[in-house]
Amino acid sequence: MPEPSTRFTRTPFVKAKELRQTIAKYSFFTMALLMIIPLVAIIGYLVYHAAPSLSWEFIVEVPKRGMREGGIWPALVGTIYLVFISLAVSAPIGILAAIYLNEYARDNWFNRLINLAVINLAGVPSIVHALFGLGAFVYAARFGYSILSASLTLAIMTLPVIIASTREALSSVPMNFREACWNVGATRWQTIKAVVLPNSISGILTGVILQVSRAAGETAPIMFTGAVFYKAVKRGDLFPYQLTDQCMALSMHLYTVATQVPDVKESVSFATAVVLLGVVLLVNAGAIALRIRMRTRKKW
Repeated sequence: MPEPSTRFTRTPFVKAKELRQTIAKYSFFTMALLMIIPLVAIIGYLVYHAAPSLSWEFIVEVPKRGMREGGIWPALVGTIYLVFISLAVSAPIGILAAIYLNEYARDNWFNRLINLAVINLAGVPSIVHALFGLGAFVYAARFGYSILSASLTLAIMTLPVIIASTREALSSVPMNFREACWNVGATRWQTIKAVVLPNSISGILTGVILQVSRAAGETAPIMFTGAVFYKAVKRGDLFPYQLTDQCMALSMHLYTVATQVPDVKESVSFATAVVLLGVVLLVNAGAIALRIRMRTRKKW
C-alpha cells in the first residue's frame, strides 16, 4: 500500500492531461481574442477618422452644398423608417410562419420543401431581392419608388432569418412541457401561447436583432426601390416622410458621399459610417436588454 505522502501524487498521465487542458483553454481564449481585436480595431479606426466631423450638429443638420457640408438628419430618419416598417411587416409574419411550421405542420414532403426553401432564401444575395422588389412592389403592385416598396423588399429579404431563428427557439422548448399541458386538457394553441412562446421569446428576439442589423446596412434593395440621392427635409423634423415618398438612407448616403460627391472631406464618410454603426448597436442593445429580461423569466 502506498505511503500517505505519495498516495495522491500527480502521475505523468495526470500532468499530461492538465497540460492538454491548459493548452486547449488558452487556445480557445486566443481565438476569442482574435475575434474581438479586429472589431475593436475597426471601430477605433472609424471613430478616429470620423472625429473631425462627428458632432451633434452633424447628426441633426441637413446636407448642404451638394452634401459637402451639413449633416445626415434626412438619411438617419429615413433609415429608422425603413428598419422599423420592415420589422413591423416581417416579424409578425415570420414568427407566425415559424409557429405553424414547428407546431402544426406535419412531417411530409411538402413541408420539408418549404423548410428547404426558407433556408435557401436566407442565402440569396441582396441584389436579387432588390430586383424582386422592383418588379413586385414598384411595378406590379404599383407602389412606385417609395418607402413602402423599400420596406417590403427589406421585409422579404429578412423574413427567412426570422423564420429560421424562431423555429430553432421553438424547438428548444422541451416536448415534455407540451405533453404536460395536453394531458391537463389544454389545446395546442393554449399550450403555444402560455408555455412555448414565453420560454422561447429570447431566441425569437435573436432573429429580430439579426433582421435589424441587416436591414439597416443594406444598400441594393433600397437603391432599386425607394432610396433617393437627396431629399429636402427640415432640420429636426421627426416625421418628414410619408409611406409613398422616397427617402434618404444612411447606407446609400454613405455610398453616395464616398463615391459620387467630389471635394468632400474624408471625415464626413467616416462620421456617416459611425452613425450608422451606432444606430444598429443602439437598436441591438435595446433588443438584447429585452431578451435578457425575458430569459430571466424562464421556468427551466
